[in-house]
Amino acid sequence: MGASKVEIHTETHILISEIAKVLSHPARVAILEYIAKQENCICGDIVDEIGLSQPTISQHLQVIRNAGLLKGNFEGKRLCYCLDVARFKEFQQVLNQFFNHTSAQCC
Repeated sequence: MGASKVEIHTETHILISEIAKVLSHPARVAILEYIAKQENCICGDIVDEIGLSQPTISQHLQVIRNAGLLKGNFEGKRLCYCLDVARFKEFQQVLNQFFNHTSAQCC
């Protein structure tokens, strides 16, 4: 796959693509939904709930973390996750602004 020319895109375009990447896989959506229902979450709990292997869950969590949607802390040898609600609100505002500026007069 060729190199992406991200420097030609606006910060908003890049942010929306990060949001889209997180939401583009049903396992990541399920992970977000599960974590949102918890006060905190240990990765092993996610594996049990979602039904995917630990390495697969870890890969999906990395994509979600890269977008800034998770906060985490170590408790012993376990990493506990919770949602970064402020980041979710930022994403919501960006998407609302983006779609509110579209033309409804096509097709």
